[in-house]
Amino acid sequence: MKKYQGYLIDLDGTMYRGKVKIPAAKRFIERLQEKQVPFLFVTNNSTQLPEAVVANLADNFEIHVKPENVYTSGLATADYLADLDPNKRTVYVIGELGLKQAFLDQGFRFEEKNPDYAVVGLDYDVTYHKFELATLAIKRGAKFIGTNADTNLPNERGLVPGAGSVIALVECSTQQKATYIGKPETIIMEKALKKIGLKKDQVIMVGDNYQTDIKAGINFGIDTLLVYTGVSTKEQVAKQPIQPTFQIDSLDQWEV
Repeated sequence: MKKYQGYLIDLDGTMYRGKVKIPAAKRFIERLQEKQVPFLFVTNNSTQLPEAVVANLADNFEIHVKPENVYTSGLATADYLADLDPNKRTVYVIGELGLKQAFLDQGFRFEEKNPDYAVVGLDYDVTYHKFELATLAIKRGAKFIGTNADTNLPNERGLVPGAGSVIALVECSTQQKATYIGKPETIIMEKALKKIGLKKDQVIMVGDNYQTDIKAGINFGIDTLLVYTGVSTKEQVAKQPIQPTFQIDSLDQWEV
């Protein structure tokens, strides 16, 4: 079996299931660390800072990594816009700290009325006024960006609205489609590959969700590993026209 020089890895459903530990995931990361194989957690969650993701992994799942091992859709969004045009540095953001801090770290300035970009992500305190500001900014010419298209998020209460649901409201009010950054789009994959410093044929995308993780790898043209510990089932995946490169029941089955 091919030895990969780097791993792009999903979090929820792959490293853990909500608040439930996946013991094989901890062992998998420890094998990567032992063999000094680079890895990057690629997550559609734009709300959290990498430090918060690291703390959650350590405190709740005994998986010990560093902030530089985490790449969120918030970071990818800021990286993407920073590379688009060095002269456009103003942004209006609907989102949480993780997204806003990513823009501050890239030297962007927040602007409500005439920003270069209107970025919409998951915001737990979203209001009509925030939607109004985003809508008016886009109508005035701001480029419309969505962090990711996930319509729902699983939590202990069930499937709650995700970033895609928030973005859809602004799409409706502006009659414009957002440019999406997160999985299964290729933008987040391009930026993640740049961050890990490897080539496409050297990395593999690992995840539990065919529609996001595996499609992201397929769309980007890299190998994929689907692990059946989360969202997708074997019956669902069998119906897909393009199959993952590899499929396993547990990360314990995978040799690094």
